Amino acid sequence: MNKIKGIIFDMDNTILRSRIDFASMKNDTFQFLVSHGILQPNIILNNHTTATIIEKAINTNLMTEQLIQKMWEIPTRYETEGMLDADLEPGVIELLEQLRSEYCMVIVTNNAIEAAETALTNNKIMHYFDCVVGRGLMGSLKPSPDGFHYILRKYDHIPAEEWISVGDSWIDGKASREANINFISYQGDIEKMNRMGVFPFAEIMDIRGLVRFL
Repeated sequence: MNKIKGIIFDMDNTILRSRIDFASMKNDTFQFLVSHGILQPNIILNNHTTATIIEKAINTNLMTEQLIQKMWEIPTRYETEGMLDADLEPGVIELLEQLRSEYCMVIVTNNAIEAAETALTNNKIMHYFDCVVGRGLMGSLKPSPDGFHYILRKYDHIPAEEWISVGDSWIDGKASREANINFISYQGDIEKMNRMGVFPFAEIMDIRGLVRFL
């Protein structure tokens, strides 16, 4: 394995212990799209995240700009509420302190960048990260690799094989794999990841365990 020079972190339930109600956010977004005739009601939601539901809706080419804007208001509301008083995952500060001088550290999140930066700032860890990529900087959300490709372009002196990514969800793993970056699962549902075609390079239950793979 190449010497690692950069680390891409997911944010929710990887760096921050998110209070976002992801199930309700997905369901409300889906019901909005069904009510406007954009999606059919028989879609199996268990195979989707809010991001993949939104991508599916946009790909129908049935949505006006006004409707797209109204749709985005739903996850934005949940994110804003869920980021209030969000705590850090155990061991995060210890890990970041240990790594800060040796690695390029970035966050790629499907959240709005404003909500992400506010939460990181409130937890006094924003300064550890060289870059935060939120959905405004991506053409498509994870599981698309767009956010990872943005990082690879921005730090083009670090090739994909010298990055590693860590996250809790299959969408993190799929985005990472499609960008040719090794993925480490943090407290992830490995069975679901495998079912979605994601096979992590490694699994950790404590975020501080990441150092074993650097």
